Parts: sequence; C-alpha cells; structure tokens
Amino acid sequence: MRSGIHPVSRPVVFRDRAADTAFLTTSTAPSARTIEWADGNTYPLIDVEISSASHPFYTGNTRVVDTAGRVERFERRYGRQS
Repeated sequence: MRSGIHPVSRPVVFRDRAADTAFLTTSTAPSARTIEWADGNTYPLIDVEISSASHPFYTGNTRVVDTAGRVERFERRYGRQS
C-alpha cells in the first residue's frame, strides 16, 4: 500500500437528529464540530437526517399503500374495458 494516498480513518460520532440517538464508529468523513462521548473522550460529530434508528424499514413503521383503491378509482374514472 502506498503511503499518503489513503484518507485517515478515525472514530467519529454520528448523531441522528430525528431519533435523538448517536453512534460511535470509524469514518473518514471530515467534521469541524466535536462532542464529548460517554467514555470522556472528544470525537468529531456528524449530524445525519436519518439512520437505522429512525428509518421506517428498520423500525417496522412502514406505510401501507392502498393499491386496490387506486385501481378502483381509475376504473371508475375511465371505465372498465371489456
């Protein structure tokens, strides 16, 4: 591996603003903001809009789309072709 061409991987805190949770992981993403973590160390902070803590797929809060109602409304509007 050549030296000097790879980004530095370091511990970073990702904070999900929607779910009010934070994750400590490694990343190469830059950040000027910092936060003090539970272990007493200070880490760079990156705020994210959505994560596994707030995403509907992971939380099980998915929306059900009523496709049958949409088909019936289309048939009422344009008539059923025989």
